[in-house]
Amino acid sequence: MLLTIDVGNTHTVLGLFEGEDVIEHWRLATDARRTADEIAVVLQGLLTQSPLLKGADIDGIAICSTVPSVLNEMREMCRRYYGDVTAVIVEPGIRTGVPVRMDNPKEVGSDRIVNALAAIDQYGGPCVIVDFGTATSFDAVSAKGEYVGAVTAPGIEISVDALAAAGAQLHKVELVRPRSVIAKNTVEALQAGIIYGFAGQVDGIVERIAAELADDPDEVTVVATGGHAGLVVGESRSIDVHEPWLTLIGLRLIYHRNAA
Repeated sequence: MLLTIDVGNTHTVLGLFEGEDVIEHWRLATDARRTADEIAVVLQGLLTQSPLLKGADIDGIAICSTVPSVLNEMREMCRRYYGDVTAVIVEPGIRTGVPVRMDNPKEVGSDRIVNALAAIDQYGGPCVIVDFGTATSFDAVSAKGEYVGAVTAPGIEISVDALAAAGAQLHKVELVRPRSVIAKNTVEALQAGIIYGFAGQVDGIVERIAAELADDPDEVTVVATGGHAGLVVGESRSIDVHEPWLTLIGLRLIYHRNAA
C-alpha cells in the first residue's frame, strides 16, 4: 500500500492507497514543533487503530509539504522508521511532468504542482483548481498541462478569525449554511456572509481566469479541493467537480513516476 502525506500550513492530510483507491484517510493539525519520533508515534497509532488495515504493509510513501520544518522531520521519520520503504518527497529534482510557466517557478508551492498534475490526469485541461485551505488558492492549468499562473486570497477560516478578533460584538460561528441569505440573527448573518461571500468570490475570480485561460471559457473545468471546499461547492455556480483527495491523487501519480 502507498501512504500519501500532504502537509499544509493548518492541517496535514494522510491517505492510504490500494491501487488507485483511497481506502483510509486522516486529517491532523499541523504542528511544526513535532519531532520525527512524535510523528512516527502518531502515524503508527493511526495505522494500528484502523479496522481496515489489520496486517497491511506500507510499501511506499509520498510526501509534499508547505512547511519546511515539518518536511525536515518527515524526512527523518521516513529514514528512521521506514528505512526499507521507498519514499518520494516532492522537491526540486522530482519529476512531475508539469511545466511551470511562472516568473520564478521556485516560488510555487509543491502542493500546487501536485494538484495541477492530478487535475490534468483526472479531468484534462484547461482547468482551474480552487483549493480551500489556509488560503483560497486558484491555480490555472493550460490545455497543454502547463501551470500558467495563480490567484491567492485569504482562506475561510483565517477570515472568520480576523472578523471575530476585530469585531467587539462578533464571535466565531459554526461554518454551516444558514436558513436564508437574509439573516434574522447575528450568527446566521455571519454564516451567510461567509458562505455566500466566498461562493461569490470564487465565481467572480474563476470567471476572470477562464476568460484569460481559454478562447471558450466553457471548456475550462473547475475543480474544488481542500478542507473547506464542502462549504462552498453547493453554493457556487462555477465549480464543476469536488475532489477532496486531489492532492493525495497527485502524490500517488508522482510516486509512480519517481519510485523506480
